[in-house]
Amino acid sequence: MMSGTSCDGIDVAIIKQGPASREKPELLHFMQHPMPKELHEPALRLAAPGFNEIDTMGHLDRLLGRAFAQAVLDTLEQTGVRASSIAAICSHGQTIRHRPGYQFGSLPFTLQIGCADTIADMTGITTVSDFRRKDIAAGGEGAPLVPFAHQRLFASDQQNVIVVNIGGIANITWLGADGSISGFDCGPGNMVMDSLMLELTEGRQRYDRNGEMAEHGQVYRPLLERLKQHPFLSRKPPKSTGREEFSDDILNLILSWPDIDHASMLTTACEWTALCIVDALQFLPAQPARCLICGGGAYNPYLMQRLNKLLAPLHVCTTADAGIPPNAVEAVSFALLGQACIAGQANTLASVTGADKNVCGGKISPGNNWPEIMQLCCGRQPV
Repeated sequence: MMSGTSCDGIDVAIIKQGPASREKPELLHFMQHPMPKELHEPALRLAAPGFNEIDTMGHLDRLLGRAFAQAVLDTLEQTGVRASSIAAICSHGQTIRHRPGYQFGSLPFTLQIGCADTIADMTGITTVSDFRRKDIAAGGEGAPLVPFAHQRLFASDQQNVIVVNIGGIANITWLGADGSISGFDCGPGNMVMDSLMLELTEGRQRYDRNGEMAEHGQVYRPLLERLKQHPFLSRKPPKSTGREEFSDDILNLILSWPDIDHASMLTTACEWTALCIVDALQFLPAQPARCLICGGGAYNPYLMQRLNKLLAPLHVCTTADAGIPPNAVEAVSFALLGQACIAGQANTLASVTGADKNVCGGKISPGNNWPEIMQLCCGRQPV
């Protein structure tokens, strides 16, 4: 289960996965549930420093936990899957702060909310959460985490593959034909474009549907050059980022730029997003042969058009060509991360995050089925 940077929905994937860790999972069902309107704005507001944060966070943590649990229950009801057949819920949670080392010195931290104990209580199903903090404790960035799953889902021993996830933030995974793996955050994905649409439509539209507004504007080169100077973009991996780097300051810069129409604001922001991804290829160990796009950005035809042109002659397609819908990849990925956590296996990669070592990330909130899970996944008898 995944709720991304934009906090606009709750993605739920049901996968079937055998005990062999190298076995490719089967996606049985995928559903997207809208984030309750009363939670969307408070979650975004809490992602920036403010007043009375602890009480606000505690309350929202419980509310999000209930929303996530309800999304699971609704998915089970609508798909006809019995709760008793689900081994575990693996919930990434809603990120409200991500402060890696380059931002916060010697004691970086990351924080996701969406109470896992509430989820386990409401559903009766063991819940895994809080995947990032173990990696940060081991000296890593705590992100991106999905390369661990991308390797199992999309790696090839015949060619070098990159997977570009365009959520609120864009991240890239390198999957070498030789088995090597790395990855990092590229910069803004959809979040700058989404924030512009919210502002320009006074909250009526959360995103530029099909990239229609961006397609009818022009790229303002001076503004684009200013955006390209953002210091995160030139940093060498390992690196990760979040709303802290690409929110209000960037939004205000674009909105205050002189003599620019609304459509061209979107066009310029979209071009910047595409160029951040293209420029990230300089940090890869070699030229890839295939590029798979996933995340919400895969459904923006104008953005996909720009990526195809800017990345040519690299073959660009979506993960649907590899058997998984682009909007389902992150939810499927956290299911795999959760399975590894329950089995006590490493699920965060030092080659990606810069940690001292690979670690097993995640916290387990036992549900009613915990004794059975101990038997099924660990081969242990319940005590």
